[in-house]
Amino acid sequence: MNQKNKISPQEVETWIFDLDNTLYPVTKRLLAHIDEHMGGFVARYLGISREEAHQVQKSYFRKYGLTLRGLMIHDGLDPAQYFEEMTPMDLNEVEPNPSFGADIARLKGRKIIYTNASARHAEMVLDRMGFKKDVFEAIFDIQAAEYVPKPAIDGYQQLCDTYDVNPIRAAMIDDIPRNLEPAAELGMMTVWKKSGAEWAKDVSVENYIDHIVDDLQVWIKTIIETPSA
Repeated sequence: MNQKNKISPQEVETWIFDLDNTLYPVTKRLLAHIDEHMGGFVARYLGISREEAHQVQKSYFRKYGLTLRGLMIHDGLDPAQYFEEMTPMDLNEVEPNPSFGADIARLKGRKIIYTNASARHAEMVLDRMGFKKDVFEAIFDIQAAEYVPKPAIDGYQQLCDTYDVNPIRAAMIDDIPRNLEPAAELGMMTVWKKSGAEWAKDVSVENYIDHIVDDLQVWIKTIIETPSA
């Protein structure tokens, strides 16, 4: 779809939000905790040292966008085992921000979370942030995507089919630019939420990115306060 044919933010009917580093910042401390958490599972499951597990973890993440996916493909992992053994994250580093949830709720249109994590993780984060339960209509997680992570376009299409989303009237917000490319292919308006994460540094702005945002809450406030044409 040509850029000039894209809808404006005020015309969006369905807002699709990524979670981690989009709705809240993943601090270095929390990232280290997640890294340690995953590394421990990989070491236990494969029966290898933590150093070896770290290499496997990073290799799979780079290749598949999700360590879990690599373990499923190469090592026969049943994802049910992963979710059964992985204990909840320590989310004390996540700052409460109920006003952000209230601002999102004021946006016209439906709101859906699309995350490579689990719905349980998303629910815990939203609860920690102080978001009301009805801010988001649904959470489309890695299980709903049949364990195929973003940016595989199949998950985006499945989300649209599951929730009857018209992609040319939808917007996708994510902190990882490559995750916006499939959304753009389907005709969605795309919003890159910049972050301080390693993968967000020295990123070239591709033509499939429609909006670049430093502070998502401020940007949403401007949409709420701007009358529709």
